Amino acid sequence: MTRPTGSALRLTVFVGEHDTWHHKPLYSEIVHRAHAAGLAGASVFRGIEGFGASALIHTSRLLSLSEDLPVAIVIVDAEQRVRAFLPQLDELVTEGLVTLDDCEVIRYSEGEKSP
Repeated sequence: MTRPTGSALRLTVFVGEHDTWHHKPLYSEIVHRAHAAGLAGASVFRGIEGFGASALIHTSRLLSLSEDLPVAIVIVDAEQRVRAFLPQLDELVTEGLVTLDDCEVIRYSEGEKSP
């Protein structure tokens, strides 16, 4: 069963897999800070191919041997909570792309009956 739970803001942070913050993967630091900030959730997705400001194509294809694949960190929560988290990204993300998108949250859960 699906139940709409309202509008939200989706924050997506695009960085390189090997970007770091104090010798720790940057994507991991972002997820841990989002957790500490009490945001609803965060997921990290590893890209198989992409390019950014450098215009270099990074790929996971065997012969290419790229070592810095694109990574997307996605966080969805209420707009005010996401916007309150943005100053932390200003500190962490020196190279990358941060996007904000309005979205509608639909929660999927087990055990609920249709009305």
